[in-house]
Amino acid sequence: MPAERPEDRREEEEEAVRPARPARPLRRLVRVAFLLVALGFGAWAVAHQWTEISAGFARLSWPSLVLSLIAVVAALGGGMMTWRSLLADLGSPLPVRAGAKVFFVGQLGKYIPGSLWPVLAQMEMGRELGVPRPRSAAAFFLTLPVQLASGLVVSAVTLLVALPGTAVPYAWVFLLVPVLAVAFEPRVINAVLGFGLRKLGRGPLERPLTRRGMLTALGWATLGWIAYGLHLAALVTQLGPSGASAVLFSIGAFALSWCLGIMTFVVPAGAGVREVAMVAVMAPVLDRGSAIAVALCSRVVIVIGDLVCAGAAGLAARREVPSPHDAARRGPG
Repeated sequence: MPAERPEDRREEEEEAVRPARPARPLRRLVRVAFLLVALGFGAWAVAHQWTEISAGFARLSWPSLVLSLIAVVAALGGGMMTWRSLLADLGSPLPVRAGAKVFFVGQLGKYIPGSLWPVLAQMEMGRELGVPRPRSAAAFFLTLPVQLASGLVVSAVTLLVALPGTAVPYAWVFLLVPVLAVAFEPRVINAVLGFGLRKLGRGPLERPLTRRGMLTALGWATLGWIAYGLHLAALVTQLGPSGASAVLFSIGAFALSWCLGIMTFVVPAGAGVREVAMVAVMAPVLDRGSAIAVALCSRVVIVIGDLVCAGAAGLAARREVPSPHDAARRGPG
């Protein structure tokens, strides 16, 4: 057998660091179909209660709705940065534009019944940027408990400060906080991830999670909850109390209702569950009609925010193409 030439070795190394090829026509067709289905279910979720939603919008001013949408976009950005910081800690740091496209477009899958569509979309889109599928899956599944833990802490603190007693009926939910605090110890998380990957027949993660990475993710998630609370406050203060206590209450009310909604994985995007929980949590400050109007308008504003972020991220990402050096640093696809 002839000896391997240096030229052949260089070609193999260049092939290893070469960016993934553009999506084939079939893959593009699947992606378009995914987007159409996701948008269809999102539109259905809004149209299903359009009579109540339109009545709610009629009671709100356009400036408050615009402010609410701006806050939602900021909150969604916080969620993206939470996921991106976890992915970077696992060994795949993505540029903001590319990461935003993978996250926001993939998140449209939450409107499709079933809980796996967003992670499947992010795995495939991340693979084109050199992110191994197991790493994408790990970052996705870690984002949810990070948001859940930070959301419970934020809701407990803000509700207790703004209106003590509001969180008492939901005290059972806050029992998860110490459990999640233990689970966020990097050694525990890495052991759980390693066990899951072995059961799936996958190799271990190349880089374990660090405490710094977890704290960074929790910080971004907390900022996201504050922005979500401002989104809700822009609506609540139009129909109910105003002032600093109303803003704090809105932060806690949204975080708590989201945490309750995320526990129902079968319902697309927690549709219905989060709104019911929000109406119940807001009962001390709003009458039932106003609470329903705020909850339904919040749903619509968040759907619009998802579409805005996905569209903007997709357009921005076209201007940024990963270099071979970046692809090599992220690892094989």
